[in-house]
Amino acid sequence: MKTVLITGCSSGYGLETARRFHAEGWNVVATMRSPRHDVLPKSERMRVLTLDVTDPESISAVIEESGPIDALVNNAGIGVVGAFEATPMSHIRKVFDTNTFGVMAMTQAVIPQLRARRSGVVVNVTSSVTLAAMPLAAAYTASKTAIAGFTGSLAHELAAFNVRVKLVEPGYAPTTRFAHNTTMPVEDLIPKAYAEFAAPIFAQFAAPPLVTTETDVAEAVWHAANDQSGQLHFPAGADAVALAQAR
Repeated sequence: MKTVLITGCSSGYGLETARRFHAEGWNVVATMRSPRHDVLPKSERMRVLTLDVTDPESISAVIEESGPIDALVNNAGIGVVGAFEATPMSHIRKVFDTNTFGVMAMTQAVIPQLRARRSGVVVNVTSSVTLAAMPLAAAYTASKTAIAGFTGSLAHELAAFNVRVKLVEPGYAPTTRFAHNTTMPVEDLIPKAYAEFAAPIFAQFAAPPLVTTETDVAEAVWHAANDQSGQLHFPAGADAVALAQAR
């Protein structure tokens, strides 16, 4: 029976992905900063562990407690929406600590066991902002685009050891906690000078023509983790698929 370790499972994509792998008969290690046992199935195949991907000691403890794993899903992330000019560098560093360096740290911690067994897969969850430039998301886009490049390069590097590396690119999901999963409120990052520019963009956010659901992303992660081909990119959601096709 295979084991998957998933980061950021308290809600949204990570939560639905943990449920999907469990339903498929996998052992699941669902990690989150503040464990919520009530949101996941009670099962011997489901473990909920505390993890802060920005803390090396926390990462080491989870890797040790998890035991051998067959798949790592790097899903944990924080969002930031607003004018780049108004976004404090301290917050941008916080975004990169989770979205970029947290993913790299988790991956680096898991690679040795996958390489030694010459099997396994790493799935990195980014965003459709890597498929097309979008306004008011410069810092977030930068943090996710870094992982897109990282994943492509690493896929070549680990192929020599029969370890697969995949990239899931979710579209816009209004029902997720993206806008809330940040310590900087959106209204604090829209100066008056940007108000007129931002108004129609937020109006479109409120009524998007195409959206992505948590199920879309869980499905894409599942397929990416089990894909044996050389496919790297897995857009998730109707809007992400449309952007990928447009490219």
